[in-house]
Amino acid sequence: MQNSEAMALSAALLAVAGDLTQRIHDGVTARGFTDLRPAHGFAFGRLAPDGATVTDLAAHLGVTKQAASQLVDEIVRKGYAERRPHPQDARARLVVLTDRGRACTRAAEAAAAEVVGAWVELLGEGDVRVLRESLARIAPYSPIKPAW
Repeated sequence: MQNSEAMALSAALLAVAGDLTQRIHDGVTARGFTDLRPAHGFAFGRLAPDGATVTDLAAHLGVTKQAASQLVDEIVRKGYAERRPHPQDARARLVVLTDRGRACTRAAEAAAAEVVGAWVELLGEGDVRVLRESLARIAPYSPIKPAW
């Protein structure tokens, strides 16, 4: 693959990722969760289903523990998460989604399904399945890190 083709592919992937993020965020907002930013959704993805420590969340988001702690403070204040004692580490706190946080996550899942449904209409179910499988092979264990 030539450099120009690699750059074109890179640009297309970035554009799709940005559009997907924005459309999911728009869907979440349309479903009544108007006090969030896309970065919150990336955090929710790590907190669901069993919670995480601030350290775990910082690693997932690729930010400092201080930045992750500020994000947690915000989502706790807004009622999307709560801090609980960690079941295996008395020194740590576990951040878990509240009912409101889980409802928001379901709203994001529904919005994502709408976006992917449009891709299926455009490309066909088989091509979308191949796309998903191909992308999973490229980055099978990578955390989702938002662009800040």
